[in-house]
Parts: sequence; structure tokens; C-alpha cells
Amino acid sequence: MVKVLIKRRFKEGKKKEILSLLNEFRAGALNMTGYISGVTMTSYDDPFVMLVIGTWDKMENWNRWKENPARIAFEKMLEIYQEGPTVYEEYIVGTSFSMEEQG
Repeated sequence: MVKVLIKRRFKEGKKKEILSLLNEFRAGALNMTGYISGVTMTSYDDPFVMLVIGTWDKMENWNRWKENPARIAFEKMLEIYQEGPTVYEEYIVGTSFSMEEQG
């Protein structure tokens, strides 16, 4: 299982349009193989920073969605309202190595 953290900082204004696009993103992911769940959060300290945490069964399915033309189109629409690029962090749930191997 993988967790994908997607962080965006939005410009002031256009909240309605931004939330509508984020809902379309989620609806698209719901139809993808391997999508388990997602949560969208707003920063306590900065209401213009949003973090989405998506859960996928495996990295291959997340990558398939990340490269999906419909998702790329949504991303381009969101970029209009953003300050800076979208930041992605991808994590495997659990550990993929033995702590003893790190010596």
C-alpha cells in the first residue's frame, strides 16, 4: 500500500472554483483501479495551503492515475490558481528494508 501526499499553495480568491476542481479530481480517482481513499486538509497556519493524502493499493496504480490525461488536464486547470508548483511525496506503508541492514 502507498500513501501519496500532494501539497498545493493557492492564491487568494476563487475558493469555489478550486474546491470544485478538487472534487472532480477525487471523483476521477474513485473510478481508478487501486484507489482506496483520500483526505483533503487545509493548513491550520495558512488557509491557502492544502494537503491531499491519497491511499493506493500499489505504486503502479497511483502512477497510472498520475499520468492519466484527464488528471493532467485537471492539474493544469488548478495551476492557474496556485502559487508555485504542486509538490508530491510518495510513501510505502511500512518499511521496505530491515533496520539491521542499515548498520
